[in-house]
Amino acid sequence: MIGRGAAFAAGLGLVLASAALAQSPREVALQVADSQWNTFRLQGDAKSLAPLLADRWVLTHSDGKVQFKADYLSQLGTGSRRNTSISNEDVTVELHGDTAIVTGKSVQSGVGEQGPFSGTFRFTRTWRWQDGRWVMLASHSSRLAP
Repeated sequence: MIGRGAAFAAGLGLVLASAALAQSPREVALQVADSQWNTFRLQGDAKSLAPLLADRWVLTHSDGKVQFKADYLSQLGTGSRRNTSISNEDVTVELHGDTAIVTGKSVQSGVGEQGPFSGTFRFTRTWRWQDGRWVMLASHSSRLAP
């Protein structure tokens, strides 16, 4: 006889496995791409990050500064901008044909143009499915009050 905790865990595992199976290959690819966005930033890997970003990609920082792909990748590649930690939560994904919106909350720290930074941010990332892969069009973050 299985105890209540084990039965609950087994049931939860089946629900999670069913949910994963219900995802389309595009949804799985989006989750991978969005995860790579964070991984490559943490690694300071501008070369690997570049193909994830559209040529006209734009980042709106929490202070309102707008930055474009070449400048962002240059800063990341030279280490003048780097993240030391990124932890996302409350992430939601909405698919609209070949466009996807990913929103959530992110706790981050690192070093940027103005020196060290840390905080909790709400983010919105816009992705487009093109040529068999997801490409980020834009990213925006807003700092949450402490």
